[in-house]
Amino acid sequence: MAGVVDVGADTPHSSFTYQALTFARERAIASRTGEIQTPADLADPERVRRGAGNYAAMCVNCHLSPEAPDSEIGKGLYPTPPNLSEKPAAPSSRDAARDFWIIKHGIKASGMPAWSKGGMEDEAIWDLTAFLQKMPLLSATAYEQLVAASDGHSHGGLEGHEEAPAAPVEEKPVAKGKNAHSHDHGAHKH
Repeated sequence: MAGVVDVGADTPHSSFTYQALTFARERAIASRTGEIQTPADLADPERVRRGAGNYAAMCVNCHLSPEAPDSEIGKGLYPTPPNLSEKPAAPSSRDAARDFWIIKHGIKASGMPAWSKGGMEDEAIWDLTAFLQKMPLLSATAYEQLVAASDGHSHGGLEGHEEAPAAPVEEKPVAKGKNAHSHDHGAHKH
């Protein structure tokens, strides 16, 4: 049987497999979020501001920002990461406990990391959760302003681990155009 299942990210699951995995994932998350207590200050603008910097540093490449086109990495992941900046079809809020659990624990075999394993503390996860509640309501300009006003990538760390000071970043001109992006791909062409 070895090698029968195609595990390539460029070959989707059958409809039945995809539906079964989605059902199992949603039931597993729902069964683990019932006891999570959402902080009373989740809507505090300070939480949202702090969460914006971590989103821009850790999440935007896969989950996008308001009005942004699909990302190169997002197109290559399967299942495709949800666009967390999409405006909801109906006025409803995100499930904060669900978002918190997913950020903290990740999702196996999906590319979604367990940020707590990397040292992200619960308070920073709640800040990111607070930001996710507001982001679909933001324009691209409002998003960029909120990120600029944030503390950047800041979320504590593992016990005994101190974050190294940020290395200077060389400013590179950003290409303009439909297929432009600003990271180095070496010798391959787009």
